[in-house]
Amino acid sequence: QVQVVDSGGGLAQAGGSLRLSCAASGTIFSAATMNWYREAPGKQREWVAQITSRGTTTYANSVKGRFTVSRDNAKDTAYLQMNSLKPEDTAVYYCQVVTVFQYNYWGQGTQVTVSS
Repeated sequence: QVQVVDSGGGLAQAGGSLRLSCAASGTIFSAATMNWYREAPGKQREWVAQITSRGTTTYANSVKGRFTVSRDNAKDTAYLQMNSLKPEDTAVYYCQVVTVFQYNYWGQGTQVTVSS
C-alpha cells in the first residue's frame, strides 16, 4: 500500500523561506512523478509544481522563480523549497504521487501560513 506523508509546514514571515518534504513508501519512488498542490481557504486546490522521474521540473506562474521542487530517490522523498514567501502563499500544501501505472496518492497536507 502506498503511503505519502507531507511535512515541513509552519509559520513564516513575508520574504521568508520554508521547505516542505514528501516521503512516499510502497511504490517505486524513482519511477513516480511528484506534484505539489495547495488549497487556500475558500479556494479550489491548485497545482503548484511537478518533478518527473527524470527530474524535469515545471511550475505554476505564481511561484516560478521563488519555489524549487527536487527529489532524493535514495530517500524516497521529494521537496518543495519555498523562498520569498508572500501572504498569498498561505494554504494547505499537498503532495501527490503519480505512480508508473498512473495511480494517484495524496499526502495528508501540511499548513503553510505567511504573515505580512
